[in-house]
Amino acid sequence: MYWVLIRDATNEDWPEIWSFFRVIVAAGETFSYDRDMPEDQARQVWLIEPPGRTVVAIEQDGGALVGTAKMHANHGGGAAHVATASFMVDPQHPGRGIGRALGEHVVAWAQAEGFRLMQFNAVVESNLRAVQLWRLLGFEVLGTLPQGFHHPVDGYVGLHVMYRTL
Repeated sequence: MYWVLIRDATNEDWPEIWSFFRVIVAAGETFSYDRDMPEDQARQVWLIEPPGRTVVAIEQDGGALVGTAKMHANHGGGAAHVATASFMVDPQHPGRGIGRALGEHVVAWAQAEGFRLMQFNAVVESNLRAVQLWRLLGFEVLGTLPQGFHHPVDGYVGLHVMYRTL
């Protein structure tokens, strides 16, 4: 098991987040962001203000920033009790449990904040590691939008809506 410290993101963390954020988004395989999203827009999208929260995962044996997540209410008004989140793990650190640690942290945060449900709006069907991880953390596929995502290698693949109760 790979141990990470999860803490609130700061403005000073942005250069390290951006170093892998831009690589992940430019690959176009897992996020529905424009592949050439400019840095200022990416920063605004990712470093969200309270009551939402952005966190980073820091490796305990070296201090490198290896992942990040943002979490907030999915909607307002009568649906404000449903949380959502997005995650990125530095591609140089795969398969070490960083995504799982971030996922568990986000679920615990949503529970502590009083949310009743958590929904992921667009999990790319071909992102098998993420789908498997979210299932392990209690999420179910509510439905799939066939051909809802244009993957640069796999072509048109489905987008899952996944959820779990809290």
